[in-house]
Amino acid sequence: KTRLKELGYDLTPEEIESAFVKLKHLADQKKHIFDEDIEALVSEEVSKTPEIYQLAGLSVSSGMKKEPKAAIRMKVKGKVVRKTATGDGPVDATYKAIASITKTKSRLQKFEVKGITGGTDALGEVMVSLEENGKTVRGNGADTDIIVAAAKAYINALNKLVMRKK
Repeated sequence: KTRLKELGYDLTPEEIESAFVKLKHLADQKKHIFDEDIEALVSEEVSKTPEIYQLAGLSVSSGMKKEPKAAIRMKVKGKVVRKTATGDGPVDATYKAIASITKTKSRLQKFEVKGITGGTDALGEVMVSLEENGKTVRGNGADTDIIVAAAKAYINALNKLVMRKK
């Protein structure tokens, strides 16, 4: 809480609690937590939109001479839905599975990946831009697993599209 204030964040108690839970989970995965990790998690928390769609689970398999496959579990308005899909790579397979659940007609305009910190256990951040019916939204996701970060970013953008339709 003190470190968040030092970094210039003024969060609600609920945002602090949610960010703390994510930070604890990240600390279980990484040896060292850097300010950049904290900022990425807080940024994800602050830019959150109401979640019609939530990632509940993701399993991906891919390799040389093996068709990439994604099995995804999502909560849609509180109900768990499962889908599997194949694609040109693990991200494509994941996005196809998500699209089949959400029935989205959106087009992926931009996909950016960056490492927040160094090391193989670094937190990766994915930013996507989706376009649907002339409306463009951005989504962000962060995780030590870049495929999970990509799924979070896509779902974040889809939730923003849903909110724009209302």
